[in-house]
Amino acid sequence: MGKQEKLLNQILKGTSDANISFEGLCNLLQNIGFEMRIRGSHHIFTKDNIEEILNLQPKGTKAKPYQVKQVRSIILKYRLGEMTDE
Repeated sequence: MGKQEKLLNQILKGTSDANISFEGLCNLLQNIGFEMRIRGSHHIFTKDNIEEILNLQPKGTKAKPYQVKQVRSIILKYRLGEMTDE
């Protein structure tokens, strides 16, 4: 199991939202097809056919727990568990 798969499983479990790496979360979103743009400290993620826009900011080196929860709900709602191979 790769690093990204472990991170995805950790996010989907929901047991350690406060312990998710911000950089890892950004990489995961890009691997499942989101486009990222940065404006200041805001990392904005969009994807075709998904109406929600994710606006994430780091808290130190970690992602904010409520934002990890938002990411989890979108992954589950749109069944985005499959990553593209690059």
